[in-house]
Amino acid sequence: MAHFAELDETNIVTRVIVVHNNELLDNGTESEIKGITLCQSLFGGTWVQTSYNTYGGAHKLGGVPLRKNYAGKGDTYDSVRDAFISPKPFPSWLLNETTGQWKAPIEMPVVAGKSYKWDEPTLAWEAERALQLGG
Repeated sequence: MAHFAELDETNIVTRVIVVHNNELLDNGTESEIKGITLCQSLFGGTWVQTSYNTYGGAHKLGGVPLRKNYAGKGDTYDSVRDAFISPKPFPSWLLNETTGQWKAPIEMPVVAGKSYKWDEPTLAWEAERALQLGG
């Protein structure tokens, strides 16, 4: 199955739909343009194909990645980067151009048994308190 993202006038994804691969065939070859034309004829608007198997600039089944990330509602389609990018989680975070993912300005610590959350005011990772069960 193929997936197509509808974009609003500012290139924000408003929804993602599934289109059967047979609808994309053009002389036996899948065509994004055929999918876009179908979506426009059914719903109007602006559409861009996205891949359910693409995340962080890689295809999880070993195929060719499409537009760095699978589109989600609220993501932005950046036509210059040809990428779907999620909303920036914190003002200090930077976009990794290879993966299309946001990255903290410092690496998160890796300590067995601990989890961390980003603290924007201090620009640091803070260890989260362990959940205590029982009395």
